[in-house]
Amino acid sequence: MMNTTSFLLESKVELLSIFRSKGFVIPASVFPCLFYLFFGIMFSHDDSHNYMFINYLIFGMISPALFSFGVNVAIEKQNGWLVLKQLSPVSAYQYLFAKCVSASVFSLIVACLMSMLALFSGVSLALEQFLIIVLIALLGTFPLCLLGLVIGLCVSAKAAPAVVNLVYLPLSLLSGLWLPITLFPEPMQWFAWLLPTFHISQLALGVIDAALGFAIYYHLSIFTLQTCLLCFFAHTKFKQA
Repeated sequence: MMNTTSFLLESKVELLSIFRSKGFVIPASVFPCLFYLFFGIMFSHDDSHNYMFINYLIFGMISPALFSFGVNVAIEKQNGWLVLKQLSPVSAYQYLFAKCVSASVFSLIVACLMSMLALFSGVSLALEQFLIIVLIALLGTFPLCLLGLVIGLCVSAKAAPAVVNLVYLPLSLLSGLWLPITLFPEPMQWFAWLLPTFHISQLALGVIDAALGFAIYYHLSIFTLQTCLLCFFAHTKFKQA
């Protein structure tokens, strides 16, 4: 059973650890905003402001999930902190959920920064639409946390930043977060169905009726299956670490 007090303390420690790491905070918050500024605002048309904002919002919010797990877990594994955590009476799930909470908080901060940029880009979303889209993107960070955990457990601390980037950037591109998926060749469009970020994007775009038109339960079913598979792999690797 998870102890609420120790869980809150663990989450607080994780948050402090993240915000004290300038090498993580600055790139993870500024990089997605710059991408959105240059590609999502400057090169968008009048009828694509909402579409670009939603996709770049997802692009920005998944960054802390991947990097905080992928890089930080690899460092903790190298320093022996992960072994100490596993030997301590604190539940492994409590440790992982605390990391999820800290990644979610940082993702919301990124969402706030990008939303401020959106005020100058012609984005026109109702408050209810905006909140639903942020909630979908926030829930969508969970499988990315699991993917980051798998990466952090599989690679060394030195290799982790490069490997996470090699996953993060192609994952975003091939999911249609940078460019509309319809611009890609048909095989690449079908390949996107294998990526959780594609389904997050389609669910969020469905709020403004800008998705590809497939039934919502297709995306929910595949997204849930992908999350379960990542959870299984993450659990297996964590037990072996």
